[in-house]
Formats: sequence, structure tokens, C-alpha cells
Amino acid sequence: MRAARNVLAGLAVLVFAFYIAFVAMRGNTPAIPGDRSIASLEEIELGGVPQWVLIRGHDAHKPVILFLHGGPGMPAMYLAHDFQRAMERDFVMVHWDRRGAGKSFASGGELSVSQTVADAIELAELLQERFTVDRIYLVGHSWGSYLGLLVARERPDLFHAFIGTGQVAGSKEEVRSVRRLFAEAVEGIAPQQDLTEDDLFRLGGELYGETSLWPILSTGLRAPEYTFFDALNVGKGSSLVAKNMDYDVDISPHDGEVTAVDVPVFFLLGRNDYNTPSLLAADYLKRLKSPMKAELWFEKSAHFPFWEEPDAFHEALVWIDATVRRHD
Repeated sequence: MRAARNVLAGLAVLVFAFYIAFVAMRGNTPAIPGDRSIASLEEIELGGVPQWVLIRGHDAHKPVILFLHGGPGMPAMYLAHDFQRAMERDFVMVHWDRRGAGKSFASGGELSVSQTVADAIELAELLQERFTVDRIYLVGHSWGSYLGLLVARERPDLFHAFIGTGQVAGSKEEVRSVRRLFAEAVEGIAPQQDLTEDDLFRLGGELYGETSLWPILSTGLRAPEYTFFDALNVGKGSSLVAKNMDYDVDISPHDGEVTAVDVPVFFLLGRNDYNTPSLLAADYLKRLKSPMKAELWFEKSAHFPFWEEPDAFHEALVWIDATVRRHD
């Protein structure tokens, strides 16, 4: 019996070692067939600090979308392989792991909102020059939606439109109130304290139909662009950036709001999102001044519509592009 246990333990160690070796060797993005395609994983300098960017599309002449992840240090690049393959047929998709996040965990440098806005603008200008376009699309998820509106407010000339999903909106007390009502509706009893992120996952307010973060984490572990060590750094980077981010601008999440931007604005909202409650985002859109605005709802999504309903999200992006171009 002991010998059998030893054999099983040895096999488990061997399998784990092979897995580590396999994942550690990754760190490249798969090629996309075609003469006009682009599939590039690059370390570039923004604000004098090295940061990683993933660029993928079947046709480099298609509209460019810069995706701003949330957190502020939780990357979306490691999910791209799972949700955006169809999007790559109609757009050039760009993911950027910001300072301290994901593949850019060891980048160092200043962690402040103003510097992050400056980095985003520098990247948008680089993409504008590289793809010889006048403007690109800016998508912001969660904390990235807060960042995106600051960027669009400062440099509207760079963007066709801003697209917010998991949109940050409302005051801290408004968010707490909506979350308490959600928890009471699900469990039949009012919570005695503020809901944590773990509570939101358990109740289905982060991922529709799921009760934990595991579906996202397991997807991230399969990302070809991430080595094993990159994957390990996701959690560490998220904590690092959240702890050290300096809110050195006039607005912080749930404390003040951008009141006007000179670009079209679209909110792509998960009906079941209680991380950044979508009802508050919809109310915010009514107040926000913009030359064009609309909200689109995803009935089987919570905080991650682009991952939970990728086909519908793709269709929404195509519709937005057609709508904006008709009004240009």
C-alpha cells in the first residue's frame, strides 16, 4: 500500500513538473494565417518604462481597438485567447498589461493615475502612427472604464468612441446600497456587512451562473502569451497595483465623475453585474454629456460581458463601428 502511494505521489510530481515545464516555455502568441494579418506580443516603452502589449487581427487595415483592463492591476490579456478570436476578424485587438500588471509585473516606475493616463495616450499615439489611422476605439473594463473616460476626456482627437463595460459609476454608498439589495434578493436576508468580492462571486454578481473566480483563473492558466511565472504574477501584480496606486487626479472611482467627453460613448452592460452595478452605470450615462451615446445590455452576463457572451459582444462592437462611421 505504501509503495502504491509512493508511485502515485511520484506520478503526481512528474505530471506537475511536465505542466510547469510546458507552461514556462510559453510566452508567444499564435500566428494568424494571411498576408494582411498581425499577431505580435511586444515589450515596448511607455513613459520610459517597459510594458507588454499584445496585438492581434486577421487584417491590419481593420479598425484598431485598445482594450484597457481593470483592477487597476488585473490584466485581460491572459483571457484574450478565449474570448476574442471572432473579434480579430473584424478588428485589430490590442491588449496592454500596464505597470505592475501581468506580464508587466516587474516594470517598476511610478504608479499613479496621471502617469497611467499619460501612458495610455502615448500608446494610442503609437498605434495611430503604426497603423496609419486618424483614430482608434478605446474599450475600458471595470477600473479600465474609469481610466478610459479620463483618457478620452483629455485626448478625444485620438478616438472614434469610448466603450465602457463593467462601467464604474455611482458613489461608494450607492454601490453598497445596490449590492445589499442584490444580496437580500438572492439570500432572502439583508447582509450585516458590506459584500466582499468573494461574496459577489458566491452570489453570482461577478460571473453569470458561476459562484467562484475559477472559470476565469483556469482560462488564464491556458493563455499562450503567459509563461507560468507570468501567471503567478497576476495575483501579486493585482495586489501591488491596488495597494500603491496614487489617485493624483480630480476624480477617483466612486468619488466624482467625468461629466463630459467629446467622443461618442457606448456602455456594454451585464444585466447581472453587481461588482460595478449596471443600474448605476445606466443612470450615469444619462448624465454624461457626449455627442452620441447608447447602452447595450447583455442578459446572460455580470461583470465580464466580453468573456461571458463573446459573440454578442463582438456583434455589439461591429454595430458600434458601423454606427460611428455613419455619423462621421
